[in-house]
Amino acid sequence: MANRTPTLLPRIQRILEELGEQIRLARLRRKLSAAQIAERAGMGRTTLVKIEQGHPGVGIGQYLNVLKVLGLENDFLLVAKDDELGRKLQDANLNTGRRAPKRNKPL
Repeated sequence: MANRTPTLLPRIQRILEELGEQIRLARLRRKLSAAQIAERAGMGRTTLVKIEQGHPGVGIGQYLNVLKVLGLENDFLLVAKDDELGRKLQDANLNTGRRAPKRNKPL
């Protein structure tokens, strides 16, 4: 199976790049080299560089390994914690079933 880099919308790519930059700054604040973080996270230095650049082809597990080494793994739990839209939909009592409604078969 060939490795393919997912295509992202520019806005989403900027978010990923910002995340990578924040990870890089956290590493630098701790005065740790890229080689040290990569070794502790069980990955190659080039993978860490891709994470810090916001490359979309890096798996989410790799991001979590780096966050764990930096002591920031619990920050990942904050993603979608305050789901305003979801709460508004829930409060509006809209039907948000687990499955889409069944379609009638044509006769």
